[in-house]
Amino acid sequence: MHQSLLQTIWPDVASALLAADVELVCDPPTLSALTTSPATTTTTTTATTTLPPRVRLAQPIDYTTEHLALTLAVRTVPSLGAAIAHINEHGSHHTDCIVAESAEAASTFVRGVDSAGVFVNASTRFADGFRYGFGAEVGISTGRIHARGPVGLEGLVTYKYVLRSKGEQGHIVGEFGREDGKKQYTHQPIHVDELPL
Repeated sequence: MHQSLLQTIWPDVASALLAADVELVCDPPTLSALTTSPATTTTTTTATTTLPPRVRLAQPIDYTTEHLALTLAVRTVPSLGAAIAHINEHGSHHTDCIVAESAEAASTFVRGVDSAGVFVNASTRFADGFRYGFGAEVGISTGRIHARGPVGLEGLVTYKYVLRSKGEQGHIVGEFGREDGKKQYTHQPIHVDELPL
């Protein structure tokens, strides 16, 4: 949550999430904004503060936990760059989304977040192999090479190329750049006395 939205948009968003039975795990600034907002009138009292139901103070582990429930860990950030850094450090690299009006911010987010799926103003529930047109989803990969994101059957197979000549004496490949006017290889011997690293 961008810090500029704490007193304006955040209380209304939090109220809608709470109405949908989402548990909010908040850092101190987002928590403070909820305890002072009329949009999230409190009903639960602790010794130190009054909190709305299904709202609690976040612990560091909450930002690296896949909750597998209607639980949202909320953290305040001063900039888009800080949000991207937080996601890249603590996220699962599966699917991340930005809710933004600025096309420039959306573009920066999409290019900066290192996840298999990066969405703009759309539900992360779209991250599904069937929805991507892969047929039945057989897995998920957050790796960076080969299949990434939802994996269908094609993502599990590798290719083998087979070539068979039908020429009586077979076929050979012409030498690269032997003719005049063609590009030539520029092979040069490399002499190394010590390793570069």
